[in-house]
Amino acid sequence: MGFRFLTKHSENMAITANDLSQLSINTIRTLAMDGVEAAGCGHPGTPMALAPVTYQLWTETLNYDPQSPHWLNRDRYVLSCGHASMLIYSMLHLAGVRKVSADGKITDELSVSLDALRNFRQFDSATPGHPEFGHTTGVETTTGPLGQGCGNSVGMAIAGKWLAARYNRPKFELFDYNVYTQCSDGDLMEGVSCEAASLAGHLKLDNLCWIYDDNSITIEGRTKLAFSEDVATRFEGLGWNVVRVDDPNDLGALSVAYDAFQNCSDAPTLIIVKTIIGYGAPNKADTSKAHGEALGAEEVKLTKEAYGWPADAQFLVPPEVTEHFQNTLGQRGREARETWEALFADYQKAHPAETKELLQMQRRELPADWDGDLVEFPADAKGVATRNSGGKALNAFAKKIPWLLGGSADLAPSTKTLLEFDNTGNFSSEDYAGRNFHFGIREHAMAAAVNGMALCGLRPYGATFFVFSDYLRPAMRLSAIMGIPSVLVFTHDSIGVGEDGPTHQPVEQLAAARAIPGLVVIRPGDANESVYAWKAALENSHRPTAIVLTRQNLPTLDRTKFAPAAGLLKGGYVVSDAPGGIPEVLLLATGSELSLAVAAQEDLAKTGVMARVVSLPSFELFDEQPQAYRDEVLPPQVTARVAVEAGVRQGWDRYLSGNGAFVGMNGFGMSAPFEQIYEAVGITSANVVAEAKRLLGK
Repeated sequence: MGFRFLTKHSENMAITANDLSQLSINTIRTLAMDGVEAAGCGHPGTPMALAPVTYQLWTETLNYDPQSPHWLNRDRYVLSCGHASMLIYSMLHLAGVRKVSADGKITDELSVSLDALRNFRQFDSATPGHPEFGHTTGVETTTGPLGQGCGNSVGMAIAGKWLAARYNRPKFELFDYNVYTQCSDGDLMEGVSCEAASLAGHLKLDNLCWIYDDNSITIEGRTKLAFSEDVATRFEGLGWNVVRVDDPNDLGALSVAYDAFQNCSDAPTLIIVKTIIGYGAPNKADTSKAHGEALGAEEVKLTKEAYGWPADAQFLVPPEVTEHFQNTLGQRGREARETWEALFADYQKAHPAETKELLQMQRRELPADWDGDLVEFPADAKGVATRNSGGKALNAFAKKIPWLLGGSADLAPSTKTLLEFDNTGNFSSEDYAGRNFHFGIREHAMAAAVNGMALCGLRPYGATFFVFSDYLRPAMRLSAIMGIPSVLVFTHDSIGVGEDGPTHQPVEQLAAARAIPGLVVIRPGDANESVYAWKAALENSHRPTAIVLTRQNLPTLDRTKFAPAAGLLKGGYVVSDAPGGIPEVLLLATGSELSLAVAAQEDLAKTGVMARVVSLPSFELFDEQPQAYRDEVLPPQVTARVAVEAGVRQGWDRYLSGNGAFVGMNGFGMSAPFEQIYEAVGITSANVVAEAKRLLGK
């Protein structure tokens, strides 16, 4: 197709459908080239190769209204190969997706303007190097770390099934959206994508379609260097419907593939599209360059000439193209959304209670009185493991929050995260309304799916042993980047795991979790603190929370003698003060070591040393408190401070004021009854007492 078709006033007035399609596809390609060239970095090849695949999806299949990008029943489009971000940015621009303001209002601005495309990868642009949820309207999830978008999309598909099962009624099919994910060789090499695909196949998520860009190229070169498996056979074995498209430029074949997905009712679909990276570039042999860096001015010029494009034009968007998107995606999406809104208006009248839940869910609000009847645990010297008390708190809250749901990576009997009241059910291909999830031994996919569920308005949680937080850390980090309220429950939190030994005893994991900006980490010190840990997590509507719980029993403090456990909501509080509120030494502790600090305070008092016990279950929540409150809890003039925690010291020095001691771990644990391990590594009340006296010179 030549440049003569670029304007309505050209010498050839008649633009055929095929010409218009090719014009649109080449617009996507040239925008990608121009954006990467302007930035001097990026990945132009994948957007160029996938332009027809994405064009056909958006213009013919995707159920999405650019004028209402947060419409509840919209299809979700996920670019898991986030390095190809110029693809989604070009699509958002050409489709005319409107920007949504921070307060949720649709504006007249484009989500991605032409200027934003010109400023690809530049400071404060709407077009960062990889797509970011919340930063650019129309980006459904933050992608870039390969495989994460695949995992998120499984959670989105799960959410769609659950929403339909809970809220659809006869004559009111509110939820039937699909999730489309474009993924690369790199995505499918990552372990998380295989975990996620296995889960999706088991659950028969027929609303999920992955579109695999099989281009046989990664940064190091041809994929045959490290990747020779039969992907189609693997996915068939995982229970997927597999469809192949041999030529990405065959729009008819792509339509047939998308139809095959929509006609499949018992499995997710993988569409394998065999592409040539940087398609259309004259120097197609140099595919690694098209993959990982700008083509260079001369290569761009030659490529545009090959497309019949004006060689010197940059960021050229023919008006026919935007009009074409308005007449296809835009019109179809608008009509579908308006029909849905009329249906929803009738639904509101017929089902007001369910409507209220849906609206609260989308605003990330919780039902009235969700925390009006908190579980309380009586004083008990023998006590209870915080995994047990945490499980009871979870069940109490979940009774009042219907969209609080989740499960464990095959460890529910140990993590105590099973919802046990009436009518909870198990989420499965036979019951998509179930609220108990069985993620299998797939920690990484679990956390990625939990993120996808949270992105759809649910309040999901996932649970596993704390030491396995290492397996899911990338997804946990991304939940913090996105600011979504995913909850991760980590039990077996320390050397208290005992006989299971050092492979199962987390030592550095607390410090590692606390190092993630935006993640609230809470390690409650007794049963009642675990109740408030869940309360704090659910109040965190725009950030994730990690709740870290014990396997072993902890004494339940007598709250008529000690400060109320509600102090946890401030991250740190004075549990037991020195007489007159004038301490000589501060004893700081979290979790299972709180009882050691309390015992040490009593022993110090017998020798005339006045100590204050401070519970610091959440560094993040405490650091957010006003300076006056923090100084009240940790008086600056009291520099003798001892921290005790069954983990590494890293992170504690901010509270130890340069003259502090730490009683904790500097190595790994061992296999033995937990009492013996604590004694062997010196995490005892006696050592807390000894360190306090040393600091005081006594």
